[in-house]
Amino acid sequence: MTWNEIFSRTGTYLTVLSAAVIALSLVANATGGFGQDFRTFALLVLPVVLLVGVGTYFRLIEADIEDAWLVIGMNRLRHAYIELAPELDPYFVASHHDDESGMLQTYSFRSRVGLTHWLSGSPVIVGIIDAVVTGVLTAVVCQAVGAGAVLRTIAGVLAALAAAVLLGTMGYRKVRQVRRDYRPRFPS
Repeated sequence: MTWNEIFSRTGTYLTVLSAAVIALSLVANATGGFGQDFRTFALLVLPVVLLVGVGTYFRLIEADIEDAWLVIGMNRLRHAYIELAPELDPYFVASHHDDESGMLQTYSFRSRVGLTHWLSGSPVIVGIIDAVVTGVLTAVVCQAVGAGAVLRTIAGVLAALAAAVLLGTMGYRKVRQVRRDYRPRFPS
């Protein structure tokens, strides 16, 4: 159910984002470009998209943490089976330990998860999209107040980078806090 929620929330956010981009394209086409009417519409739509995206990002982090707890629970159940019937040990392919290495073995059948695994996760992808939307919104705001192309481009890029760092830091801190507070019962 947790994975279903992760995919569903990610899909819902991408649908909202896609609908907003299509709506922005239609408004630009109908108004003859990226003038005042387009900017007004963009300034109404993009904050909503960003709000949905940031909410999705934090919920995905929580869902990943919940998923880890469920894996720990399954590992503990396997541990109980092995305590009751040690001869079953060779038949389990996932770990029966509830520490970090046991959890990672169950998740990916490895003792460590690589950078590509983390970068391809739903929270990271949504966080990157949120950062890009932040940069675009910043550029539209800069355009609305009369900033030139170079200034709004620099402001948009800096805002996107700042948003990426902020979201990444907040997500990392949440995961680190959970890892720090957890005490395994059946370590490897």
